[in-house]
Amino acid sequence: MYSLTKVRVYELAKELKITSKELIEKVADLNLDINSHMSTVEKEEADLIKELLRTESDSEINNSKNTSNAEKEDKDMEEKNENGVIEIEENIIVKDLAEKLEVTPSEVITKLISLGIMANQNQSVDFDTASIIAEEFGISIKKSSVEEDDEEIGFHLDFEDDPKDLKPRPPIVTVMGHVDHGKTSLLDAIRKTAVTEREAGGITQHIGASTINIDGEKIVFLDTPGHEAFTTMRARGAQVTDIAILVVAADDGVMPQTVEAINHAKAANVPIIVAINKMDKPAANPDRIKQELVEYGLVPEDWGGDTICVPVSARNEEGIDDVLEMILLVAEMQELKANPNRKAVGIIVEAELDKGRGPVATVLVQKGTLKVGDIVVSGTAHGRVRAMLNDKGKRVKKATPSIPVMILGLSEVPEAGEHLYVVENEKKARNYTQARKEKIREEQLKSSQKVSLDDLFEKIQLGEVKELNVIIKADVKGSVEAVKQSLSKLETDEVRVNVIHGGVGGITESDVMLASASNAIIIGFNVRPTLTAIDISKRESVDIRTYRVIYDAIEDIESAMRGLLDPTIEEEVIGRAEIRATFKVPNVGMVAGIYVLQGKITRNSKIRLLREDVVIYEGDISSLKRFKDDAKEIQSGYEGGLSLENYNDIKEGDIIEAYILKEVER
Repeated sequence: MYSLTKVRVYELAKELKITSKELIEKVADLNLDINSHMSTVEKEEADLIKELLRTESDSEINNSKNTSNAEKEDKDMEEKNENGVIEIEENIIVKDLAEKLEVTPSEVITKLISLGIMANQNQSVDFDTASIIAEEFGISIKKSSVEEDDEEIGFHLDFEDDPKDLKPRPPIVTVMGHVDHGKTSLLDAIRKTAVTEREAGGITQHIGASTINIDGEKIVFLDTPGHEAFTTMRARGAQVTDIAILVVAADDGVMPQTVEAINHAKAANVPIIVAINKMDKPAANPDRIKQELVEYGLVPEDWGGDTICVPVSARNEEGIDDVLEMILLVAEMQELKANPNRKAVGIIVEAELDKGRGPVATVLVQKGTLKVGDIVVSGTAHGRVRAMLNDKGKRVKKATPSIPVMILGLSEVPEAGEHLYVVENEKKARNYTQARKEKIREEQLKSSQKVSLDDLFEKIQLGEVKELNVIIKADVKGSVEAVKQSLSKLETDEVRVNVIHGGVGGITESDVMLASASNAIIIGFNVRPTLTAIDISKRESVDIRTYRVIYDAIEDIESAMRGLLDPTIEEEVIGRAEIRATFKVPNVGMVAGIYVLQGKITRNSKIRLLREDVVIYEGDISSLKRFKDDAKEIQSGYEGGLSLENYNDIKEGDIIEAYILKEVER
């Protein structure tokens, strides 16, 4: 049977369309154990050989063409000083390093393999590694210097415009209020969408933006989360908004988050329109709501004040036109204007790492016009805007003030709430982000002894712990901020919560090593650790906790801080499998061909489906087979097939994680 992890030399040669002898000669200097056409290599090594030979082939083709032009010469002159020393950044892509050293990528990859580093031409290496490679070719390199002025880039890019250059822009509206008072349902009624149905538990957990047209006029809506813990994101929404719609349930009244929303809007000096929702319910009492609003300084117009109150029913789509009319009226009174003819300045509403497209960010343009091809910086991220999508998912070439767009082409995921600026050239963008990274790195250098939630209270009692270090990983940036904000509120006299790192994506080995060095626990929200990360965490005694609901994470840490952590049900991961193939079976749906990487997969275990270490499905196995027979379990190292209960979106490369829930003695 053909191995899934090893490849025969003659098979590899056939795929590369060369003879086995030619292949053996080409890889002779890679120190691989290849003696004949029947020798085998690991799949990872085979992929690297393919990359190496294809890169070599591409280089030969490119060298045959006349690639020298004025632009390339200018770039080379910029990167080399008068002594011929090449300047590079902290990290550099292998392909870019080869270009700077004026060698082929395959030559650089060969040197890396001799150092024990398996990297292809699109992966990055650090400065120290690049220095060693450069020395091999007899070339000196040094780190790019950061210009002092570039660190203050935001101050001279975000300037006030001349009043005569200003033109009218659409109003930006934020919908705020308490959990379950109908914020998203009201937006659904306005936009005729079904956001609520796509959100887990009916609670909006990620911030978004959309544009609607009313009688030829545009209104931009920011859909801020309704979750109690997402105060930071709601505050950010109020800071970029022109009008706040405060949704209050007619049968419930003013609640803690309603008061919070009022305070955010007042702090940002934003006019408030109150939408009294759920008027279709028998218990609706709008007069009581108005009375409660007066206590917080919002006096309705019909009571002699200046706060617009509109009774609505999102469920029955009643009063929606009145709300839109009031928005346009208030916007007209504000005379909202911006200059579209300048370099763009915007704010990152949300950002995440997409498997197919890389870092993507939703940007709300505040001044100027953002165009495809612009070079932008935002915090530690920079890049050229490769593509822009509007809120309907269609490609656009430019975005004017107040218009939200999703942009592609950034070097990394930017922080939600960061400003985005268009700059003149890539060098300025790189220098600015490098300076920001250095500052952040200095702040993260802390270390102490290991700690876990279970022994936290005991250490507090003994006076050993004064600070709880936490690393937060989540599926999107907004969630990282929200968890961080929530944990900061848990601080007590005995222990201070210190978030040393927050990032997007699965929990990796580097996160575990940072936790180990900093005596931190890792909190994962809607993400899972990699297999390597799990192994290292056991070896380094690092506590990893993963959650799907933010309340659970907060309660666990709060309980640990009070010494009340006493779980009765514990989750035990019993195995992991990789999906190697997928098949569509009539009357059954999608069936996955799996290879068990670790432990075992049992018929009655619960499972998670992971894509890029992000949880996309949790549920049960509907069938488990070994060849054509039903199986109770499949052990590590064996192949089999399975189908998931009521779920068909499975792809090659996805990971199946099996777990059981077991009772733990109190």
